[in-house]
Amino acid sequence: MTKKAAVIGSGIGGIASAIRLASKGYEVSVYEQGPTPGGKISQLKHQDFRFDTGPSLFTLPRLVDELFELMGEDPRRHFTYRKLDTSCKYFWDDGTTINAWQDTTRFAEEVQGATGVPRQKIFRFLQKSKKLYDITAEIFMFNSFHKLSNFTKPAYRKSLLHLHELDAFTSMHNKNKRRFAHPKIVQLFDRYATYNGSSPYQTPATLNIISHLEHNIGAFFPEKGMYSIVDSLTALARRHGVQFHFSTPVQQIIMHEGCAKSLIIERKKQDFDLIVSNVDVETLYKNQLPGEKLPAARMQKKRSSSALIFYWGINRQFPELEVHNILFSNEYRREFEHLFNSKTISPDPTVYLFISSKMVNSDAPPGHENWYAMINVPENTGQDWDRMIAWARRNMINRINHVLKTDIEKHILFEKIADPRSIEADTGSWGGSLYGPSSNSRFAAFFRHPNFRSKFKNLYFTGGSVHPGGGIPLCLASAKIAIEEVAPLSNDTN
Repeated sequence: MTKKAAVIGSGIGGIASAIRLASKGYEVSVYEQGPTPGGKISQLKHQDFRFDTGPSLFTLPRLVDELFELMGEDPRRHFTYRKLDTSCKYFWDDGTTINAWQDTTRFAEEVQGATGVPRQKIFRFLQKSKKLYDITAEIFMFNSFHKLSNFTKPAYRKSLLHLHELDAFTSMHNKNKRRFAHPKIVQLFDRYATYNGSSPYQTPATLNIISHLEHNIGAFFPEKGMYSIVDSLTALARRHGVQFHFSTPVQQIIMHEGCAKSLIIERKKQDFDLIVSNVDVETLYKNQLPGEKLPAARMQKKRSSSALIFYWGINRQFPELEVHNILFSNEYRREFEHLFNSKTISPDPTVYLFISSKMVNSDAPPGHENWYAMINVPENTGQDWDRMIAWARRNMINRINHVLKTDIEKHILFEKIADPRSIEADTGSWGGSLYGPSSNSRFAAFFRHPNFRSKFKNLYFTGGSVHPGGGIPLCLASAKIAIEEVAPLSNDTN
């Protein structure tokens, strides 16, 4: 008889887990509280506009391709993407702009022309970020910290030989400041701390590996938009027998003598041989694992940042903008003090503009653009969000108007908003925090919740709140780490 597996949550980590379990011979059912798959990767359609509402940058696409190949399919038949010409365009209030061309030579020359920072310094920085990735990727991204046998692998031994090169005992900002005398370039590379909801003034400089993903390996974009990642992988899962149950929340995981045995779904008990949680771990322990406590080391971790996003239908086009754009704050340190100390919003926020219609023409009517305008904000701890949102919107509008020399209000046809409250309600992320625990300490990576625990037999954990972290690549990696612990079923079980 085929063994049955359940996946709770259909975020990208949950879908990937379901595919990997199906490849091992399990009969897989995915239970999702929302009406559609994707978790934080979602979409919004209004009038003739379409918006990707979650992650907007696509790196390490091979991790998606790998899932198709695992099931014996050609990924290019079902999912297509291409490398961007520029990963991001940066704007400062004094009129300085820098386009982060994917051609590193062109990027380095652009930096030198705009700021005078020698191109060789950019090359050396990117070479260093590549080396950091080569040393750490196998141990930080693609293997578990919580399995002793992993520490005998060559990758672990190699990393031990290079501990002095990992920059774990200095902050990203301090390291970048020593590398680059120019504050704008320090700020440009400091921003990568926000990719996992952290502060460059606190997160270790080891996280400069993120620059390697974007600048050396490359930033990509799916031909049909970010949500097509979810569509394509959901279709792949279904072709191989995975059953999806939407608007079907799981009330409880039933443990018996330390083993996950059953789920309570719609007040009925259903038995499974194996259970994978793609739920934010804090939400999971508080709601689906009554009587179990989140490990103390994880409970004490500060949460990562959340987001305030305005989805605007714009009635004109801005040729000076790219797909990804950053309009930088003049007081960057103060912005992170607000985020992580006072849990408020800076009066001078950095604004991120994502415009998918520059790649997917059908995402906006001709002559129009779909703007995803975002700032980083703290997780929800009971702040007066309605007041804060109105205030932050004015500050965002002021920055956009100043940088683009426009009156953007005249061009907004409609507006939809996402804030920490709605993010929490829609995705189950505790407090609307986007990445679970922040990385605002040198040992943060070691204290993320593991992908499996010895006290919970047959229960595995995936997604952005567990090891190795948030974002599409790391969530896919979490599924790989977790399901590799599951033995494939032998032929005689069918």
